[in-house]
Amino acid sequence: MQTILVAGGAGYIGSHMVRLLLEAGYRPVVADNLCTGHRGAVRDAELRVGDLRDGEFLRELFGEFRFDGVIDFAAHSLVEESTREPLKYYGNNLEGCRTLLEVMRERDVERIVFSSSAAVYGEPVRQPISEDAATDPTNPYGATKLAIEGMLKWCARAYGIRSAALRYFNAAGADPAGGLGEDHDPETHLIPLTMQTALGQRPRMSIFGDDYPTRDGTCVRDYVHVADLAQAHLLALERLERESGSCVFNLGSGDGYSVREIIETARRVTGRDIPADVSGRRAGDPAVLVADIEKARRELGWTPRRGLEDILADAWAWHSSHPHGYQD
Repeated sequence: MQTILVAGGAGYIGSHMVRLLLEAGYRPVVADNLCTGHRGAVRDAELRVGDLRDGEFLRELFGEFRFDGVIDFAAHSLVEESTREPLKYYGNNLEGCRTLLEVMRERDVERIVFSSSAAVYGEPVRQPISEDAATDPTNPYGATKLAIEGMLKWCARAYGIRSAALRYFNAAGADPAGGLGEDHDPETHLIPLTMQTALGQRPRMSIFGDDYPTRDGTCVRDYVHVADLAQAHLLALERLERESGSCVFNLGSGDGYSVREIIETARRVTGRDIPADVSGRRAGDPAVLVADIEKARRELGWTPRRGLEDILADAWAWHSSHPHGYQD
């Protein structure tokens, strides 16, 4: 049985990854400082509370377990906050991953799957976005993800550490089997905000701009189910057993949905009225962001299986059964 370190495994996507690893016969071990993660999200796996920037913590952890690979979700990830606190993001995201790679090198752990982001692209000129599109982040969060991708590339060349960087578009939904879901404070993502409005926890939705050059004037984004994302990580981890070097993959659905389409579909799925008002555009919001996922299909054998209605139905099941999240 392979033992896999899941850094940030008490968070939203990380906790779904832990569940999939258990189902697939792996032994996941979670390292999380719980600044945004939840103890209640870690089920049937060992949890060690600590910070990736703490080399002593990591060396003790790597001494306790013999890891066969690492999946790294640990990062600060609020775009707007990153523009106000860039040093917080560079200090946490880059230093945490640098220390992790240093200890991996010392202990001869040669595989890492890294949680990157479509934020590395900035505002692309072509849609859908392929992995060879120009990378020009428009915020410090995306810049830290791109810097780590560069660090992984050079570590592959210098130390033989094999890596896959997975550039997510918009992770959404919840575990179809129940018990795991999205619980952020503050919440900034469209789908959980929509669910909270359906529950009456928010009075109204805000639609930021309805004059974009899209089919209904609102921004279009690519949403991918969190369970499909977890599956892609497992396929990437397995690929690194037979492939050396570093690689990057886009992860999305390959389809785009507008803000109005999300809200209308949520009304149908939940059976609730979801009031929504139009306000002004947010600075820096591109009209359309949709992934080209052909490379992941071809090289990982990955195809997302769950569509928008599945995403919203699973999100509704989580939020309606856990209206206050994990409460831990």
